[in-house]
Amino acid sequence: MKYYAIIPAHNEEAFMALTLQSLAEQTVLPAKVVVVDDNSTDATAAIVSAFAEKHPWLSLVNKKSDAVHMPGSKVIQAFQAGYDTIDHKYDIIVKLDADLIIPPDYFETILDAFKADDKVGMAGGFAYIEKNGEWILENLTDKDHIRGAFKAYRKELFLQMGGLRPAMGWDTADELIARFFGWKIVTIERLKVKHLKPTGANYNKAARYKQGEAFYTLGYGFTITAIAGAKLAMRKKKPLLFIDYINGFLRAKRQNKALLVTNEQAKFIRAYRWKKMKQKLF
Repeated sequence: MKYYAIIPAHNEEAFMALTLQSLAEQTVLPAKVVVVDDNSTDATAAIVSAFAEKHPWLSLVNKKSDAVHMPGSKVIQAFQAGYDTIDHKYDIIVKLDADLIIPPDYFETILDAFKADDKVGMAGGFAYIEKNGEWILENLTDKDHIRGAFKAYRKELFLQMGGLRPAMGWDTADELIARFFGWKIVTIERLKVKHLKPTGANYNKAARYKQGEAFYTLGYGFTITAIAGAKLAMRKKKPLLFIDYINGFLRAKRQNKALLVTNEQAKFIRAYRWKKMKQKLF
């Protein structure tokens, strides 16, 4: 079973070598890794090029785009630029961030999960961040969710859902669409990925409104958005973010933004979200 990985990267010279080294130390090496240097102004490309000289599975793609970091759209457009350069001889396609340290047996374990059950469409571990000298769980999501920083997809699922949506919320949309099509999502708690740069570190005010827009474009509706927004704001320990999320949702609704999912999928998503909430309450 072969896996390919695509790594969008923008000004990641502080972390890029650590990420690539952890890939080079995998017990099962990738068949192909493409780093997409997205308009970096630092030494990111030079670091990748130096690694590529030693590792034939690694290549570099250069992409020019706006330097403003908007979550979702920019990173997935960069991912797509990398995906467009590869063949389709993979079994598993992986989207990785450029600021990770991955445990050596990570992909061996992930591949075992895919091999064990042909209905597993997506698999991943958990993100940990450093706080006061200790690595603690980056607790922004439920434990049945795989973080966007390290997504591994079975090829059949990836093609069935038409790839990744270039918008914030893509890493929730993919899982909900996978469930809609009857695929399983596996999270493996013992796989601890060190996330070297906290999620949202570079987000600006406009980007925070995007979270509310994402709730809208996932078809949540206002009530589920309010509950999900309150939960996320409290997890981030920034209660006032809730106002940004609601404003983002209402603005997207006024603008009649296109959904990331079909109407049928949106109906399934609302029913699924309500079911999950009831399970937690009762």
